[in-house]
Amino acid sequence: MSKSLGNGIDPLEIIDEVGADALRFMLSSGITPGNDMRFIRNKLEASRNFANKLWNASRFTIMNLKDDKGEFLPMASSQTVIYQDEDKWMLSLINDGIKVITEHLGKFELSIAGQKIYDLIWNEYCDWYIELVKRRLYGNDEKDKLSARYVLQKSLKTLLKLLHPFMPFITEEIWGYLPKEEAEKDLLISEAWPKHKKLSLIHI
Repeated sequence: MSKSLGNGIDPLEIIDEVGADALRFMLSSGITPGNDMRFIRNKLEASRNFANKLWNASRFTIMNLKDDKGEFLPMASSQTVIYQDEDKWMLSLINDGIKVITEHLGKFELSIAGQKIYDLIWNEYCDWYIELVKRRLYGNDEKDKLSARYVLQKSLKTLLKLLHPFMPFITEEIWGYLPKEEAEKDLLISEAWPKHKKLSLIHI
């Protein structure tokens, strides 16, 4: 941007157009340390689409955690959950992602960390896991539904924590609609950062 050329971008106008989170994610995930970056509108629109994708996936998750009266349905706990293959796969990917994202954030490699959380949410959680778990949520096995609901919301909560530094507003909003365990905070910003666990798939 150059003042003499008059090609500056007013961030407040962009925020009104696509939201603060979309602008923040585009800027933080599209920068390489030591290099200037270009303002590319296609990347801004991609960030807005990402926010919409997350919102729709979260809405699906929350709707399937509640009954017709808006009350939370029963679900398994960490002690009673029975993991199916897709559950182990999703939680394993998130667990590996915690390690990668934490390492890159520690080195201020925001673009790499941002791309990793983007892939986890868009590709793995939204495009794959949700589709795989639908048959269980809509099925007749009530016991399996308890585990499906547990892993669905557990995965989303961890993903929200990882995305929170990049998109604080939408993640905080979604967090407010999710059920809370006794040790969990009402505000996402007060939650501890996820920790990588050295566990095998069968012990998740």
